[in-house]
Amino acid sequence: MLTLDGRLSVCASLVRKGAHLADVGTDHAYLPVWLAKNGLITSAVACDVREKPLRSGQENIEYYKVGDIVTTRLSDGLDEVKPEEADDVVIAGMGGELIADIISRAPWLQSAEKRLILQPMTKPELLRRFLCENGYSIESETPCAHGGKFYTVLLVSYTGEAFTPTPSFRYAGKLQNDGECARGCMNSVLSKLLKKRNGTALGGGDTSEFDEAINYITQTFGVDGRENEGEKQ
Repeated sequence: MLTLDGRLSVCASLVRKGAHLADVGTDHAYLPVWLAKNGLITSAVACDVREKPLRSGQENIEYYKVGDIVTTRLSDGLDEVKPEEADDVVIAGMGGELIADIISRAPWLQSAEKRLILQPMTKPELLRRFLCENGYSIESETPCAHGGKFYTVLLVSYTGEAFTPTPSFRYAGKLQNDGECARGCMNSVLSKLLKKRNGTALGGGDTSEFDEAINYITQTFGVDGRENEGEKQ
């Protein structure tokens, strides 16, 4: 039976039962196939901008006999997806800036009925800022581990209430100090923040933004930014 890695397992757990799903950057279509095979979704559009992954995804759909539920589609983000085809949208495995761009090109996501499940590989702070400033609410964040690195999965809805997030929220979001995975995730963030802060200080720049986030993460999660064994390459 098909199994999901840590990142996709968290994404799968956040998809609403019976949802119509759009999986952006589907690659091998593992997520929608797994959800369909377990009877957890009504339908799914597995999207990718590349033809080769879609062919692989189609093979998996046929192998697991879920073609009546999951279909593949060549699409740059959600450009080729209709609003009625997706209640829940998963965008995983790409950078925060790209995820923000995909969302910005799909204004139909600005609906309280839609749910976004977002897993940025890099720059989650830029994604959080985009979401907050464009009326999206981060309902929760769940940490996950994959390949010796730590990530976060954001559950997002649209409220229309826009605001400018604080530095600590941009870098830590809704993560809670509730386990080693969360601390590992924040330790990675802190390590990058310390480097940015030191570089800015050496250049004579204002470090107050970094200082706020560093202090919050250090005090809340009890981490020091040193490299974790699991993160060494």
